[in-house]
Amino acid sequence: MKAILAFAPLFARLKGAMLLTLLLSLVTLAAGIGLLGLSGWFLTAAALSTLGSVFNIFAPSAGVRGLSFIRILARYGEKLSGHDMTLRLLSDLRAWLFARLFPLVPLARRFGRGDLVSRLLADVEALDTLFLVALGPISTAVLAGAAMTVVLALLLPGAAVIYAVLFFSAVLLVPVGLVLASRRAGAEVVAAGAALRQAVLDGIDGHQDLVLFGARDAAVASSDTAARRLSAARRRLGRNAALAGAMVQILAGGALVGALLVGFVALEAQQIDGPLLAGLLLAIIASFEASAMLVRSATRLAGAAAAADRLQAIATSAPGIAEPAAALPVPPGGEIRLEAVRFGYDPAHPVIDALSLAIRSGECVAITGPSGAGKSTIAQLLLRLVDPDAGVVRLNGADLRDVAGAELRRRIALMTQDAPVFLDTVRANLRIGRDGADDAALWQVLEAVQLADFVKALPGQLDAIVGEAGRTLSAGQARRICLARTLLSEADVIVFDEPTGGLDFEAESAFLVELPALTRGRTAIVITHAVVPASFDRVLELRAGRIAERAHVPA
Repeated sequence: MKAILAFAPLFARLKGAMLLTLLLSLVTLAAGIGLLGLSGWFLTAAALSTLGSVFNIFAPSAGVRGLSFIRILARYGEKLSGHDMTLRLLSDLRAWLFARLFPLVPLARRFGRGDLVSRLLADVEALDTLFLVALGPISTAVLAGAAMTVVLALLLPGAAVIYAVLFFSAVLLVPVGLVLASRRAGAEVVAAGAALRQAVLDGIDGHQDLVLFGARDAAVASSDTAARRLSAARRRLGRNAALAGAMVQILAGGALVGALLVGFVALEAQQIDGPLLAGLLLAIIASFEASAMLVRSATRLAGAAAAADRLQAIATSAPGIAEPAAALPVPPGGEIRLEAVRFGYDPAHPVIDALSLAIRSGECVAITGPSGAGKSTIAQLLLRLVDPDAGVVRLNGADLRDVAGAELRRRIALMTQDAPVFLDTVRANLRIGRDGADDAALWQVLEAVQLADFVKALPGQLDAIVGEAGRTLSAGQARRICLARTLLSEADVIVFDEPTGGLDFEAESAFLVELPALTRGRTAIVITHAVVPASFDRVLELRAGRIAERAHVPA
């Protein structure tokens, strides 16, 4: 539960909306209790009255109608306010989470995809509804129970203590016991859900290989194991909730029987009349409606506690790359040097070893080689997504470990094979490269990548919406949007990591032929499997973690 308290500042920012939701929830519950109690008194009094002509039915009838309307309106207001608050909290939680995920890039080395999806979706959802389905109902039930205890103390004193003991056992002790009993099962549900997502994602992504290599049955078995684990954890939660629900009903019955016995004594002593006793008994039943909801709330609270622990594990993780204590300035220019660099995702098995490389400012250089040779690792080192295990990576003589992250990202840009086109306007997609770019700069870069005519033909031109992941564009057009975005940046060095992935041979060749001219005046490093055209200054070949310059044969 301590992890949930760590999110108190986010909840505190919405305290006004939470108090309004709590007040409306309390009004709804109070109106329900009053409605049932008044109805019980009214019907009993009407049945017992022998003076029908003098019994005033209008005031109680108006009261019943009034409480009904109040309950309906308060319930509507509670839903409106509660869901608005939840959506605002969801936004704050996601912003909080993303702010803590970015320094941990690359995430694949820390979290599996299924685990990451769980943290981004299920864990955040468990917290954003925490007040609506757990904290709010608990608070409302406690306040309603306190008010009902006061009413009984005034009208039926002997029943007040019995009611208070049993009601607060139902709204406090049972939920607390349920949370404690379900904590391990709640954590298991979260972990098993992440494992199942990972198994399903792996099965979908690798389906073709799994079929071709006869590993489909093993993948299905892995998914089944994760599903059974999740099902078993959910059954444990369900059993706990069922036992807690039964306990609440027993306590509610005990409170009703206790009040009834005390009421009979008070009725015989003429300390209370029959209609009032009937109204109080029905009000007691209505008040326990709040306690019945708390079983579900406690179950959600157990899941939220596990989710909060996992999200806090992100918040307390050390950044993958540490910012320098005292950042040093970087001289202008785009000279790149790798000096005796060694790096391995497993340090015992280096991907590159004793690698030295020098690229002059303004050169356009291609780095080729077989898969697994370490080409993309060079890109990660240049962007300082990873640090070398040994050796130094320099930009204009400055060790990248001494350069502030913001300065490095301003000086070196990256375009990868899976650079995304976002579901947004052409303008918004381009301005990711330079936020303040005006329309003239946007048209200029579109002209450079030969997309200006295409964009001019779109409805809205720069304001035209491109589909999610660029689905309204051809593969070549999507690549050129990403290229334009990268060129729009003011970086001195641009790294292209397999920028022609997914293109056919003709589009690939056209793309690479144009790159040296498009990046003229800046250092361009192109990591590729493709045939390198003669327009490049040099071609370097990486094999077994070592690099060599090879004769540049025109394509």
